[in-house]
Amino acid sequence: MKFLDQCKVYIRSGDGGAGSVSFRREKFIERGGPDGGDGGHGGDIWVEAVENLNTLIDYRYQQHFKAGTGGHGMGRSRHGANAEDIVLKVPVGTQIFEEDNETLVGDLTHPGERLRLARGGNGGFGNEHFKSSVTRAPRRANPGEVGEERWVWLRLKLIADAGIVGLPNAGKSTFISAVSASKSKIADYPFTTLTPHLGVVKRGTESFVLADIPGLIEGASEGAGLGHRFLGHVERCSVLLHLMDATMEDPVAAYRVIRKELKAYAAELADKPEVIALSKVDALSEEEIAAKLADCKKRLKKTPLLVSAVSGRGVEDVTNRLFTIIAEAKKAARAADAPEEEEGWKP
Repeated sequence: MKFLDQCKVYIRSGDGGAGSVSFRREKFIERGGPDGGDGGHGGDIWVEAVENLNTLIDYRYQQHFKAGTGGHGMGRSRHGANAEDIVLKVPVGTQIFEEDNETLVGDLTHPGERLRLARGGNGGFGNEHFKSSVTRAPRRANPGEVGEERWVWLRLKLIADAGIVGLPNAGKSTFISAVSASKSKIADYPFTTLTPHLGVVKRGTESFVLADIPGLIEGASEGAGLGHRFLGHVERCSVLLHLMDATMEDPVAAYRVIRKELKAYAAELADKPEVIALSKVDALSEEEIAAKLADCKKRLKKTPLLVSAVSGRGVEDVTNRLFTIIAEAKKAARAADAPEEEEGWKP
């Protein structure tokens, strides 16, 4: 299945049904009076976040959604039927923007969360609605209300607990394949992953979702490469795993490039907790590893972990560190959402 994280769709809710003008004409009922029914409600357009979806590819092949018109009223006080609603099912984490692609309409972050994008028109009143002691035989009815129409943008931001960042060929796809069941493309020649990949990392009864964010290069925050398109997926992560290719001549320079792009895209990304690791250490001797490690400590004032997804060295240390940070973030989130106890008299 292809990955699609942004699309534009046209929606139009249904018109309301028209009211009816009708009079009772039955034997033995003198001056029967008005009995025109009301029109039905036009269909609404809803968007709903559902589980088991991770792409917006369905909206690549259908971009127009129009709800039905409500049924028209009829004689004998028969009201028109309400038209069926249309529900656009999207992955959890989808944001809805206006046509300008800047004004946020809604953010669906929980399964089952719904948002009405276009309200269907009300049905018109039949002449039965207008009868009164003064107006005994009204001969008018209302037409149905016109529905709403608009273009909206659907933009998916993957919901993952941790995200892997780094320059192309830093070993991100190899790492996520080693710690989860994700099947990213891996080969012995340089290339970059074109779409984000999700994997579930398990440890006993615990687990978290790990995302491989591709396409980060220098200038990504300004639109270079694929980075600007996929940087948004990092925003929902609790922690970033920054992989530096140990086989590069200067891994510290690569680290600073990515940090610069994260900060340029959104200041809060640079403030997220991060785990730094030197990848592909299986390709170096112990003396070369020690030299790279000492250089990182000196210039970054941080001690990176050593990891090799191929040999398995350090993989457990990295995942354990991620588990710890994610658990702390979830604990802090629960504390922030907990209702505050009201101060008052206590027995």
